[in-house]
Amino acid sequence: MVDAPFLLLSIRDEDEAADDEFRAVRRFAGLAGHQLHRIKLTERPLGAVDLRDWSGIILGGGPYNVSDDEITKSPTQRRVETELAALLETVIENDFPFLGCCYGIGTVGLAVGAVIDRVYTEPVGPVTVAVTEQGRRDPLFADLPDVFDAYGGHKEAATTLPAGVAHLASSPACPVQAFRVGANVYATQFHPELDLDGLCTRIEVYKNHGYFPPETAEALKQTARQRTVTAPMTILRRFAQRYSRQV
Repeated sequence: MVDAPFLLLSIRDEDEAADDEFRAVRRFAGLAGHQLHRIKLTERPLGAVDLRDWSGIILGGGPYNVSDDEITKSPTQRRVETELAALLETVIENDFPFLGCCYGIGTVGLAVGAVIDRVYTEPVGPVTVAVTEQGRRDPLFADLPDVFDAYGGHKEAATTLPAGVAHLASSPACPVQAFRVGANVYATQFHPELDLDGLCTRIEVYKNHGYFPPETAEALKQTARQRTVTAPMTILRRFAQRYSRQV
């Protein structure tokens, strides 16, 4: 018997950000090198994914938004979205362990009929997240503080969730910070893999991508330093512990 690895799907074209994300997911999930495999969707097609080969799937964040105007989407983004839509159909049908970080709100939300738009954007930096009553009963969120700090920053969000989807967390500026579909498919708007160093790396990498005026980069880093962010990483660790299996 061997450990079935987790699969990390990356949509980050910039190596510095993509590699930092990979290391952070592995570190905070508590996974050894052989327990996390990465596919950079910006570099190659997803190909066939046999769910039996994996303990679970993690989707990282990045510059894509499902609500982007189709005219502005690159051929790569359109390919990635098509591949993820097909994968998520299978994941949701089988209630297979899945954790979508930030971009997961858009991709999973779209798959289940949530309204995804630009109403509840949040600037890059710290976010105050509150666990909902449904979150209190969820195995990944149950023991988190009622209110905790996280790092985020996004152009799109879920405005409404369809019936039957568990609403797990919210923030003052963004009502849907996390949700669960079925028993095992999760999406978070905040980044559970992101600590201060990681956020500062992304501020540098993406300061010309329209998330914030480039000249405010250092001020954003300073604001982020005023918060202590530790609770979100617990979600990654619990996800790995809960779903790790042998084959």
